[in-house]
Amino acid sequence: MTVQFTDRPDPARDDAGIARASTWDVGTPERQRQAVDAIRKAWESREWPHPGLLSYSVHVGEDGRTLLHYSQWSGEQAYQDFVREGRDVRNADIDAAVPGIERRASHTYELYRSGLRTEGDTREAGCVVIVDVEFAGPDPARQRDWVDAVFEALGEDPHTPAGGIAAHFHVSTDGTRVLNYAEWESAGHHIEALAAPGEGVVGSPSPLWERVQKYQGVTGGGVNRYTPALSMEAGAGA
Repeated sequence: MTVQFTDRPDPARDDAGIARASTWDVGTPERQRQAVDAIRKAWESREWPHPGLLSYSVHVGEDGRTLLHYSQWSGEQAYQDFVREGRDVRNADIDAAVPGIERRASHTYELYRSGLRTEGDTREAGCVVIVDVEFAGPDPARQRDWVDAVFEALGEDPHTPAGGIAAHFHVSTDGTRVLNYAEWESAGHHIEALAAPGEGVVGSPSPLWERVQKYQGVTGGGVNRYTPALSMEAGAGA
């Protein structure tokens, strides 16, 4: 199988058993660009590594130093096969081109719920907002209840932020985290949504949103904006 470059990943695809998300700290905007180029070259110079890898995407952090890696897999075994057989050789090429990359902890997720774009919406995501939520200890029921609370608040919110396209809520397989992969038209739209009333979060002030923001057991998290830079999947070639 060959490497095929695509516009964007589809976080809601129904054949993905798991998703992996991690960040690399490369230090500067110039090194961000160099790392994306090195990743492209390391991948396009080889065959697609495993049929169970469904997509692999890289996003450039607004902070000028990080890269977000988001990949979708048929299941955990496919990922472990790649780690054993194909990851190190690609990383060696990338490290040779951009020495000193700090690879931060990665996490395994399952997609739980998506708020999808309306039918006929053809807008492209110029910005991906990653919302990380951390909980005090593993509790799959708590993960899902928090996500459900977000959807309840969204459903009762009379003001839909302009520029929001879709949101994909993932729960970590260890029961301790939630990741929202949110697609926006632009970073500016997200910044405007945060500036609206609501204590620096997207959503109108309401008891339902207050429940989300003050949910018992949440210990940390963060919000970071990224620009999609590179997305790949298996091509049809031999």
